[in-house]
Amino acid sequence: MTVIMIICQVLLVITSLLLIGTVLLHKGKGGGISDMFGGGISTSMRSSGVAERNLNRITIGVALIWFVVIVLIGLLTKFGA
Repeated sequence: MTVIMIICQVLLVITSLLLIGTVLLHKGKGGGISDMFGGGISTSMRSSGVAERNLNRITIGVALIWFVVIVLIGLLTKFGA
């Protein structure tokens, strides 16, 4: 069981970092903190609607994997002992 737990924890760290990265790459919908970190440079790079749609799909996929890993770690912690 410890090997599965270690694999799940490593997968959790990787998916957490990917989830943070993909959320930060999304286009801001207005003023606030999202405009503070990109300025005008990032707005020209994120102008494509197809890229935003693909980023949405990637974010949802990573979030689903993250959720499954969280549930699996919880089940392994509860019933694995």
